[in-house]
Amino acid sequence: MIYTALIVLIFRIGSAIPVPFTNIGDAGIIDAEAGTFMNYLAMMTGDAFNYGTIFAMSITPYINSSIIMQLLAVAIPALERLQQEGEEGRKKIASITRFVTIVLGLLQSTAYFFYLRSQNYIVTDANGAQFTGFAAFFQALVIVACLTAGTALIMWLGERINDNGIGNGISIILFAGIVSRIPTLITSLFGPNTGYIRYGGPYYVLSPVVGIILILMIAFIVWMDNAERRIPIQYAKRVVGRKMYGGQNTHMPIKVNMSGVMPIIFASSILSLPPTIQMFISSKIAEGSFWDKFFSLFSSSHWAYAIIYFVFIIAFAYFYSSIQYNPIEMSKNIRENGGSVPGIRPGEPTARYIGKIINRITLLGALLLSIVALFPIVFSQVASFALSKAGYTQGMNVSLGGTSIIILVGVALETVKQLESQMMMRHYKGFLD
Repeated sequence: MIYTALIVLIFRIGSAIPVPFTNIGDAGIIDAEAGTFMNYLAMMTGDAFNYGTIFAMSITPYINSSIIMQLLAVAIPALERLQQEGEEGRKKIASITRFVTIVLGLLQSTAYFFYLRSQNYIVTDANGAQFTGFAAFFQALVIVACLTAGTALIMWLGERINDNGIGNGISIILFAGIVSRIPTLITSLFGPNTGYIRYGGPYYVLSPVVGIILILMIAFIVWMDNAERRIPIQYAKRVVGRKMYGGQNTHMPIKVNMSGVMPIIFASSILSLPPTIQMFISSKIAEGSFWDKFFSLFSSSHWAYAIIYFVFIIAFAYFYSSIQYNPIEMSKNIRENGGSVPGIRPGEPTARYIGKIINRITLLGALLLSIVALFPIVFSQVASFALSKAGYTQGMNVSLGGTSIIILVGVALETVKQLESQMMMRHYKGFLD
């Protein structure tokens, strides 16, 4: 645990060291109300992206690389065979994932540099003009190299937590980045300029309500994460020599939230792309034009945003479960081990039965995820509307990202399980010694 805490400390120190040749101020580069893809990156990186530090890319390239490898493993037979080769195959896939992570980090770092340059966040000459020629090339080389190296270092730190710490290293780093933003969110409620508490009136009531809702959402996510559908499995008795094997009844658990936070991450990423594109071409869009109305649909304050978000979460939940679970393969494994589902014939009927259950569970899990993801948006809109009717100009923008809460609770539960398993292994070791 001490080793893990030191790794997290290194991560937080790196998240505060600025990249050379940048001059980003205390305000950062991102508008907190914009709802663009950069806000999503700032959430995932613990605001390191917002202030241009060496860990600005954080663990997002590795997460994207892991998702890409999971998708490719379904489409490319060679990768699927590697997955089935056991430990050696997983090591080879891990090596490929690291390589893809560096490539993605390099691409994201290059795009980040051009954005900083376009917004004049790069150090200029004495006359305030941007450098050209070799000086500009050297600036780009240093900034991109530092950001890419930061990505590689974070990936290495996560693996060190897996090897020498409490495990679950990548998730721990992601957890630390999101938790580091909590003081900023609290300041937004109590701050001297924009804090809701400062305005008095209904804000004294709404702010404690936000805290109560947060606690209820955490309890709801814990319940959702632990919920599962148990398919009964019965194993036939078989005699080997003079011994009898099998004959016991067990179950095959299927988690209600089988896809985790991935549908929300996919949906958030896609919905944040149109506002990001609008940010780059806003000067070319006339007010009231078709494109202006189109991009307004992807603002979190628009009613259509919640509907599109909901549809995307459902669609990605089914997509992710389809590549994670194969009913035919599951039925085959049950049959090869001498098991069967009571009342269901082995083979294709069992595969259809399992597929039917997975489809229903996926829908239920996607609906529960949608509640967690959409409730903060709906609550903010309703509260802001009610306050505006009451004559208050300051709205109630609640930064309760469903993605953040699910990640925090999920990582916390997984870490507790890791600690319990390690403590159990320690007791077994002492008993055997």
